[in-house]
Amino acid sequence: MNEQIKELIEYPKKGILSKSIVGNNKLDVTLFCMAAGTEMSEHTSVKQGFVYVIEGDGVFNLEGKAIKMSPGAFIYMNENAVHSLKANENTSFILALVNG
Repeated sequence: MNEQIKELIEYPKKGILSKSIVGNNKLDVTLFCMAAGTEMSEHTSVKQGFVYVIEGDGVFNLEGKAIKMSPGAFIYMNENAVHSLKANENTSFILALVNG
């Protein structure tokens, strides 16, 4: 599958829109589009993975450390890492999680 990710970006009026890009037994890749002002409360993932910010501005809190979400930011997460995020403006990013 080949996708032009920027063509898939669409922001909801509020909240979060997600689109699965790849989903198989080894890898899950999802595009997230967060409307300005949206927050995702603290949670964990049982899988390791990374976030790659495509556009926008926000804050990714990873185990108590605030990381600026700006275009090109790459954020690696170990499994069970506690994290939360907030979009200050419309923000899109790729979340890739490794299965197994």
